[in-house]
Amino acid sequence: MSRPQRLILTIAILASFVAFLDGTLINVALPAIEAELGGGLTTQQWVVDAYLITLGSLILLAGSISDAFGRLLVLRIGLYGFAAASVVIAIAPDPVILIVARAVQGAAGAFLVPSSLALITSRFDGAMRGRAIGIWTAMTTGAMIVGPLIGGVFVDYLSWRFAFVINVVPIGITLWLLHRLGERDERRPDARIDWIGAALCTFGLGGAVFALIEQPNLGWGSPVIWGTFGLGILLFALFLWRQRSATSPMLPLDLFRIRNFWTGNIATLFVYAALSLNGFVVTVYLQQEAGFSATLAGLASLPTTVMMVLLSASMGSLSDRFGPRVFMTVGPLVMAGGSLLLLAVTDPVNYWLQLLPGLILFGLGLAITVSPLTAAILGAVDPARSGIASAVNNAVARIAGLLIIATLATIVAGSLDLDGFHRAAIVTAGLMVAGGIVSFLGIRRPTVAAVEADPAPATGA
Repeated sequence: MSRPQRLILTIAILASFVAFLDGTLINVALPAIEAELGGGLTTQQWVVDAYLITLGSLILLAGSISDAFGRLLVLRIGLYGFAAASVVIAIAPDPVILIVARAVQGAAGAFLVPSSLALITSRFDGAMRGRAIGIWTAMTTGAMIVGPLIGGVFVDYLSWRFAFVINVVPIGITLWLLHRLGERDERRPDARIDWIGAALCTFGLGGAVFALIEQPNLGWGSPVIWGTFGLGILLFALFLWRQRSATSPMLPLDLFRIRNFWTGNIATLFVYAALSLNGFVVTVYLQQEAGFSATLAGLASLPTTVMMVLLSASMGSLSDRFGPRVFMTVGPLVMAGGSLLLLAVTDPVNYWLQLLPGLILFGLGLAITVSPLTAAILGAVDPARSGIASAVNNAVARIAGLLIIATLATIVAGSLDLDGFHRAAIVTAGLMVAGGIVSFLGIRRPTVAAVEADPAPATGA
């Protein structure tokens, strides 16, 4: 790996790290935020929801801008926006300012992840691309997993505000590295943004995401829910219709004729729904039912993080050598086994005997899965369109999390007690098995770096 490539990889990791970190550490900070600023459960919900709505609704637009105007430009926009929003959150005097700043932070986060991944795919080729994606995956997925730990330490020993202001440090380092890189984006001469399509996409996704988030509170019978959901679906359908004839489409629909792209995104839907469910349930159950402090609940997930950091890079390289199909099949099945081991948890919880074995096995499966999954999807697409391809995949992952958390009350039968924890473990295992089956039936070993449309349906080998 050359020096410029190492610099590019470091920039991509740091830029994505803050977005993934903030998406998870917020859960353990919510009680402290409510205790200091007030607002009750409504404040807690909207501190999370404001971030998710803007992130989910703007991510496709960000991916399109990244491909049209350059990854480095979009990265800088995201970094400055995220830093500014983080500082406002850290000094927010009341819930309204905090929630508005979280919405801005989510919008900035939408510009970070797709452009950073696209930066890797445009600068690395062959086996080096697989290894680079593996390293990126280890670091950024690790950020998602250690988020509760970092948040817990700040909540228990300092203040929840430090959990946000600390973002300025990696962002400042990333901007300095971008300056050292000394590269400029090459804007496509024909670069254009379909702003009508962008509005349809943003408001369509935003309406649907808002309804999914608020549905557990208001119910589907509420006009606010079915009205915004219906309008969101209608606007997004109009967006897709427009993409068929747009001169510069935000979402090239021919991407979905590529077998590994559409199959990989279906697998992503199952796998990331399971990841979101497992992460939420384990963290909350350990605090609310098992009596763990915020710091100890975060430490509980450390074995999974260690497995990711140690193995993801090598799994990316092996996937490039042997093809992603076996990894995307075996990995989710291993995670399903880890989830089922959590059925051994009893009251009181014995972490070492009841939780640790399942978490280690889950981490092993996660390391086997995530790098090959990302590489399979992005490797199927021409590097010139890697920004939008990454944005689609990230949107699928975020929507998967929203859907599963929206149905959490049904999954745990209304209460996250021991029985609810066991139900969630079984559902997590079922989703992982589904992801493994989809990968086995649909994923094929890439034969070329660039993409060729493959309209054939997914069948067994």
